[in-house]
Parts: sequence; structure tokens; C-alpha cells
Amino acid sequence: MKSLILRYGTNPQQSPARVFMKSGADLPITILGGSPGYINLLDALNAWQLVRELKQATGLPAATSFKHVSPSGAAVAVPLTDLLKKIYFVADLELSPLAEAYARARGVDRMSSFGDFIALSDTVDVPTARLIGREVSDGVIAPGYEPAALEILKAKKGGKYAVVQIDSAYEPEAATETREVFGVTFEQGRHTRAVSPADFANLVTQNKELPAAAIRDLTVAWITLKYTQSNSVCYVKDGQTIGVGAGQQSRVHCVRLAGVKADLWYLRQHPAVLNLPFVPGVRRPDRDNAIDQFLQPGVTAAEKANWANVFASLPPQLTADERRAWLDTLTGVALGSDAFFPFRDSLDRAAQTGVRYVFEPGGSARDEDVIRAADEYGMTMAFTGVRLFHH
Repeated sequence: MKSLILRYGTNPQQSPARVFMKSGADLPITILGGSPGYINLLDALNAWQLVRELKQATGLPAATSFKHVSPSGAAVAVPLTDLLKKIYFVADLELSPLAEAYARARGVDRMSSFGDFIALSDTVDVPTARLIGREVSDGVIAPGYEPAALEILKAKKGGKYAVVQIDSAYEPEAATETREVFGVTFEQGRHTRAVSPADFANLVTQNKELPAAAIRDLTVAWITLKYTQSNSVCYVKDGQTIGVGAGQQSRVHCVRLAGVKADLWYLRQHPAVLNLPFVPGVRRPDRDNAIDQFLQPGVTAAEKANWANVFASLPPQLTADERRAWLDTLTGVALGSDAFFPFRDSLDRAAQTGVRYVFEPGGSARDEDVIRAADEYGMTMAFTGVRLFHH
């Protein structure tokens, strides 16, 4: 296929729209189901690069859940605990390693992942297809599909679900990439630098402890940030992102945004949340919304009145002290930043979410202040010397 005509571009008023290869070669993608749109394919091609690099770097099946050209979650195949299976709503499913990777990528921030575009590093099997089949999603890209898995996906959304197959051997021919903005063409070298454990060798803190699991988690953060709209930071725990902050103009606001998401992920594991008395038959998206609201402080009486449709009885919310006591048990979190921390405030916020391992490029005039903060919290911090802006 040389060219693919799209219904419209970023918005319905932007047409005509298509994707094609400037070289005249065939597209590296094949549409097996549905009709992906312009934003779908932007998500798909960025997401595919992310999971491909995660698989190359870790050797593990990888998945990501993309929304608006940034990942809402990404993960490698680390076995799920029974607790995580419960909060990700997959306890009733048979899960393959690839399905576990997607359950993690989707489950960490289910509200942001609603209507996502999925990328998977490996051939899609039936367990993964069944998991995708019952979630609200716009499409999936992968290097291949088992026949039975493909039939499950092609039946989704009445046959309109976008199923995209990409040539896993495809590499862009040109070493440069171009973009046109307002009639002006930009050109730059493609960001092809690979991830290596050596990126985390320059440990600048007093604490030099960096176990293999931490290197894996820092690697997940590194690659996730490479395909996240800058400014961006990423919290990772046990091979999955637990908080992604994207597109913020201030570094500390990005850290706070991602930190709130990570906190909510962990608070969802609190016994009070696990035992919420849902009305039978409540759909998963409605549960997600109700849990998110339950965990927000300052819920109004009018908002609580809506809980009658979701909860069999009105549960008491967690107090500030109960929230803090629970969050204080979260430890061993990794944090990556796509550029240096200009002030120590980002480390002060990160410490509230159990961060122990950090990487950033370094190079700020206040590097010593940031290092001092990391030392105060007993963190291990690496300066990579590599900036990861993505626009």
C-alpha cells in the first residue's frame, strides 16, 4: 500500500488527509480491521517505537496505552500479584506475559487510558485479545496477530476497531526527519540513541545502591520519556509506569502531576478501596470514575449524591492522615526526568511518593542543591548527560 486516505486530519475541519511514504515505497503498516484516523496513526507509530525499544532493552514483552501522542501507561511483562489483578479488573482472565504487560500499562491510569490506542511488542495472542476486547479502546498496533486473536479484535466495535499490523523489520531509510509548521519545514536527525545500563553509571549521590530491578525500572522510565511530550517525568514501580506527567511548562508541576497519578495508583490498593461496596452490574469505566472521585479530597455533597448509583452504601472517605500513612508505605519507586531538575522542589515532591532511584541529565546551575536533596532522602541518583525532549 503506497498511501492511505484518512477521513480527516487532527480535527474534522482539516481535510483532505492521508499518510504516505515520500520515497514512494509501500507503507510499513497494513490495516487489518477498521479505519484508523490521523491521531490514531500518530499514536500508533510513536507507541510502536516505545514498545519495540522496551523489548529490545529488557528482553521482555512490552505494552503501552497511548492517548494524545503520549503514553498514559507503559510496562514490561512482570507477573501480576493477586492484588494488582484485582485493581486492574483482570482477576477473572487467563493472562499471558503479553496480556500482563498490557494489563499493567492500561491498569495504572484507567481513566487516562479510556479510549486509548494500544501498542504491543509481540504477536498478539488470544489472552491479550480477550483483554483488549472488553476495554474501551480505539485501536491496536502490533507486529502480528494469532488468527483467533485477530478474529476477536476484528469483531470489536461492530468491526470498526482499528487493527494495524506493522513490519517489525521496518526502519526509516533517512537519517533525518522533517516536519512542516505554518509552511516552514524543519529538519533534524532522528533520535536513534539506544538505552544502555551505562546511562545510569554516573551516580552522583552518596547512596550508590542500584539493584537490577531498579535499572529495569529506570530503563522503562527512560524509554517512556523518549516518546512523551515534554516537559515530562515518569514514576515507575515493578516494571510499569505508575505516573506519567506530560507537556507541562514547569518541571515541578510535571512532577506533581505525575506524583498525584502515582499516589492514586497506590491508594487504589488501600483496603478501604478494595472493599468498596459496588452495586452489582456497575461497568468498569463507572467504577474507575467512582474510585477516582472517592480518592479526591473535598468531594461535595452533590457529588456524593451521585454515588447512590454506584455504591450499595455510602462509604466514608479516607482522611488526610489515613492517606498519608498508606502512602508512606510505598517504597522503591524510580523516577526519570527528560531534562534536569532546576530546583530541589521536584525531589522534595518525589520523596512523598516513595522515590528511591532517580535519573536526570544533570547540567543545572543548581545541580548541587538537587544532589543534596537526594542525599537527604537517601535516594540514588544518576546523571545521564542525555536530554530527552520530545515534541
